[in-house]
Amino acid sequence: MKRNVCLKGAVPLLLVLALLIGCTSTVRERREEGSQSEWRGTGKYYHFDDVLVPGELKYQPKKSFVYETPRYKAGVLTFSKWRIDPGSLIEYFTYHMEKDNWKLVNSFRGVESILNFTKPDKTCTIRIIENWHGTTEVQIQVGPIGEKKP
Repeated sequence: MKRNVCLKGAVPLLLVLALLIGCTSTVRERREEGSQSEWRGTGKYYHFDDVLVPGELKYQPKKSFVYETPRYKAGVLTFSKWRIDPGSLIEYFTYHMEKDNWKLVNSFRGVESILNFTKPDKTCTIRIIENWHGTTEVQIQVGPIGEKKP
């Protein structure tokens, strides 16, 4: 009689575990499928004509600013999106920044990923931050490279 009670309790638990395992593999497959090709052609330029931003990201004007003089333009642009794969964003920016003649200097990957790019007269840092509540924030910082002292 005790065996029947144990089996009755184990069956629902096994069903729940099987359902969870099936759902996580489906989400992982969708992320892997989408990250390879979805980013290659879509995007928009905001304030800087050589930094392409994925079309899915939402511009956050209250968290952004741009400073411009006749000689250069600098600023910080902030974007966000709920439920977006940071790895595919890194792939997107690496690909498109090199197409716009930026050189990747270095990158740091983790919960907060940082990509540093340079051109002869300016620099760009892209921060990709995964927030605990499911939103990914992208911060693009563009500025001039300081002049060397004689």
